[in-house]
Amino acid sequence: MVRKEMVVEEISRLMSNIDQIRNMAIIAHVHHGKTTLTDSLLVKAGLISKSVSGDVLYTNYEAIEKDRRMTIKSANISLGFEYKDKDYIINLIDTPGHVDFGGHVTRSMRAVDGVVLVVDPVEGVMPQTETVLRQALKEKAKPVLFVNKVDRLLTELRLTPEQTFERLLNLINDINKLIDNYCPEEFVGKWNVSVENGSVAFGSAYDRWAVSKHIMVKNNVNFKQVFEYSSQGEEGIKKLQEVAPIEDVVLAMIIDHLPSPNVAQRYRLPQIWHGNLESPEAKAMMAVDASAKACMVVFNIIYDQHSGEIAVARIFSGTARKGTELNISGKANKQKVQQVGVYMGQDRVIVDSMPAGNISALIGLRDISIGDTLSEDKVEPFEHITHYSKPVVTKAVEAKDSRDTTKLIEALRVLTKQDPTIKVEINQETGEHLVSGMGELHLEVIETKLRDEFNIPIQTSDPIVVYHETIEKGAGPIEGKSPNRHSRFYITVQPLPQTVMDALDAETIKDGAPKGQAAIEAMIAAGLDRPTAKGVVYVANNCMLIDATHGVQYLNEVMELLIEGFEEAARDGPLAREKCNGIMVSITDATIHEDPVHRGPAQIIPAMRRGMYAAMLTAGVSLLEPKQMFTINIPQEYMSNVITLLQSKRGQVQNVAQDREQMSITAKLPVSEVIKGFSNELRSMTQGRAIWYYDFAGYEKLPGELQNKIVREIRTRKGQPPEPPGPEQFLD
Repeated sequence: MVRKEMVVEEISRLMSNIDQIRNMAIIAHVHHGKTTLTDSLLVKAGLISKSVSGDVLYTNYEAIEKDRRMTIKSANISLGFEYKDKDYIINLIDTPGHVDFGGHVTRSMRAVDGVVLVVDPVEGVMPQTETVLRQALKEKAKPVLFVNKVDRLLTELRLTPEQTFERLLNLINDINKLIDNYCPEEFVGKWNVSVENGSVAFGSAYDRWAVSKHIMVKNNVNFKQVFEYSSQGEEGIKKLQEVAPIEDVVLAMIIDHLPSPNVAQRYRLPQIWHGNLESPEAKAMMAVDASAKACMVVFNIIYDQHSGEIAVARIFSGTARKGTELNISGKANKQKVQQVGVYMGQDRVIVDSMPAGNISALIGLRDISIGDTLSEDKVEPFEHITHYSKPVVTKAVEAKDSRDTTKLIEALRVLTKQDPTIKVEINQETGEHLVSGMGELHLEVIETKLRDEFNIPIQTSDPIVVYHETIEKGAGPIEGKSPNRHSRFYITVQPLPQTVMDALDAETIKDGAPKGQAAIEAMIAAGLDRPTAKGVVYVANNCMLIDATHGVQYLNEVMELLIEGFEEAARDGPLAREKCNGIMVSITDATIHEDPVHRGPAQIIPAMRRGMYAAMLTAGVSLLEPKQMFTINIPQEYMSNVITLLQSKRGQVQNVAQDREQMSITAKLPVSEVIKGFSNELRSMTQGRAIWYYDFAGYEKLPGELQNKIVREIRTRKGQPPEPPGPEQFLD
């Protein structure tokens, strides 16, 4: 701990030198070597010894990470270095590579100005490689490339120097194509990575060597020598560690090619903050002015049993210090910061203050959420952090001992604050907690945390697939009557255009009531005509409620209740009580009783909900099922059997590619088929030699021949009559 405190003292001394700060993350596909590479930088900073680098995996400090040797959450660490006679701070975030924990990557990108993309050259560009790079570029975080595990090309594939060089060149070209596809327009062609300019390095993080243009010139090393040393076993690796130490190579690449906050915030701010760029607070943020009023954004929340919720925030202007009173976006009252800290992996070291351009831990703030804007003066909040994947697998979780139920509720609240991609609902019929996650591994980690970290004995159901309900054609007007028959609403439904759905998924159209002219223009840009866009009163679950009436008396007085009825119906559809998706609901006319006594919640909410249900069932409701895109690498002799297995699971084979004796199959599979023993079947069929990865591939219509069976199963599980209702049941 003494060494950590010395490092923090050094960082505290340097943190005002904005030119010499780098906020960066290490990103990659799972098992490509991010945390091993992070260890090498910790060696350089003096926090761990060379002898344990690559084995200690310092930023994988949770027990479950150590057991699985896999990063499952982002970890922050601040490091001090000397480079070219100047002192630098690197605020580093080690991120997960598994798709189930991709939300951590998304949130970390808000905090950083650059990334080191790590790629295994044998596996090449994998699905999550593309996903994490896209997430970084969306937030205008500049990339550099580290090609890890280069020794695999020599020891496993036994490539010649010429073949190795060609393979690496092709890999760089593939990465640059992705950068050009996803990077902001003003940086196309400027952010490409290159061996010539030193923004690409090759090496082995585990063996602690790497080469780049910088080290080749500095230590007079060439690629031929690297190849020779690599083939000489332990002796050759020791020579490589001497002439091409990985920590020097990676440090030079980060400092020379990733931007400082005062460079990055000028072009990043308009991307992630949509306030007035001529305002004093905008100018302060773009100048990284530590003397201005504080403004920062929360990108992570860590729960501490002694300190409670700790906000980890990127400071864009001003200085965070003990006693600073901050507004929290969406909250009425200011709150006071009790302590300011620096995260060193799992340890938090308290400091006096933290100026703009840095990443800080803030203790003492209550009821905070990831994405919140914290500021001394009230300002326009930062753009909402958008997660790309959706929860597609659910388990029912309950405490074995009913006395632990309150404890379970609090633990789930903490977990959902730390990871907003976890969704929790109460099953009103059974009282169970329905926990939804990105996949089976995500849910398994949640269960482990509940048992081991929160000490709650729990029992869980088998995995349940999350379906959506939608319509493919319009219907209505349908009359929705209040139970007392005194108020009537005429409701139409129709499918939302795909362009609008895309905008909802990208969150350019926000949930909730539209705010201001900008929201209306966003809906028009997405494909709605102007009158319809101006009539939108609420958005929920990728569904829209539209007021298409003219001069209806008392409508404004009951609109909040109509919205509540719409939300209930969108959350709990008529066919299988699953969430609705992609439905435009319009109120075209209404007759509303003049006496407020006869138009309370018990009358208006059911009228709206039942009218929407009847209209949807009249149009015809379809189930949408979640799909995942799988990339499966297998020896050639297993290809025929694997394709047969995929087809038996309703898989759609998208592509088959060959690299020597290895085959790579890309296929889209329904989640419902994947959770039914697919992993075990694939392992058994290939004698354990299959390697596969998957990514969320959206929702698609369930085949008609399966819908009746699935609907009955869902309704039975939810305690509903198996036979789905018809529209007449909601028209009485």
